[in-house]
Amino acid sequence: MARTPFELKGKTVFVAGHRGMVGSALARRLSRENVELKTVRRSEVDLRDQAAVFDWFAKTRPQVVFLAAAKVGGIVANNTLRGEFLYENLVIAANVIHAAHVNGAEKLMFLGSSCIYPKLAPQPLREDAMLTGPLEPTNEPYAIAKIAGIKMVEAYRSQYGCDFINVMPTNLYGPGDNYHPEFSHVVAALIRRFHEAKVSGASNVVVWGTGTPRREFLYVDDLADACIHLMKTYSDEELVNIGTGEDITIAEFARVVAKTVGYTGGISFDPSRPDGTPRKWLDVSRLAKLGWRASTSLEDGIRLAYQAYLREQKQAAE
Repeated sequence: MARTPFELKGKTVFVAGHRGMVGSALARRLSRENVELKTVRRSEVDLRDQAAVFDWFAKTRPQVVFLAAAKVGGIVANNTLRGEFLYENLVIAANVIHAAHVNGAEKLMFLGSSCIYPKLAPQPLREDAMLTGPLEPTNEPYAIAKIAGIKMVEAYRSQYGCDFINVMPTNLYGPGDNYHPEFSHVVAALIRRFHEAKVSGASNVVVWGTGTPRREFLYVDDLADACIHLMKTYSDEELVNIGTGEDITIAEFARVVAKTVGYTGGISFDPSRPDGTPRKWLDVSRLAKLGWRASTSLEDGIRLAYQAYLREQKQAAE
């Protein structure tokens, strides 16, 4: 089961969800490895379709799988599309994990989410905090689907001897993010809001919530680098948090984004909007012991993310 270091060189590697923010970052990072990268569009194989997934795996037989495909969104999307978030993420995880096992994948990495941890778990969030208390209600369906995926990886590892591992990223941002005005994550939402305010000359930008919750933010290309590092060097049943080890209040973060975008107007907060979990700060000591630390500062990451946003807006307008 446990084979470290694991050699990626020369392997057929499938990135599930390659068009998403995380999957595209993994594909960029894998281009620096000597691998045969396999991807598939939803129009070709819908990962929610068990028969289609099983057929594709039987024909392609990837040796390595990064399971980054998921239905994702911010606090409003999670709380509004509760059935979709639970169903789609459950079936994607079940289909890909089982197909990888049946078709002899040498190694699989399942990417969870920091929302799997209880709403009021002690900070920083240790990996063993999972299932020790109630979840944040607004994203409970998504969290339960991710927990099921984690447990499926653990079960296949213990029952079948599969070299499958779990990693838990913190809040992510960067190229390929979703900038939907209602359903985006906080970083993308604020980049868009401050940019539009700058362009329109608005005197004030309203940020959802009280501004007091604390969040940890990781640039998505750092996540991809951590995933490649762990795929090569880690093989155990314990999940591994991936983050920066530092957090910031939403109010402070909003000021960082505003400064980066060049917005000079006022910032106010709307406490009628949900705050979500009071704090999500990952304990990354396990990751550090495994030899990896984030290298992109928040200021540099937001600058890169804003540049990516401008490029994507220009492409969309062409």
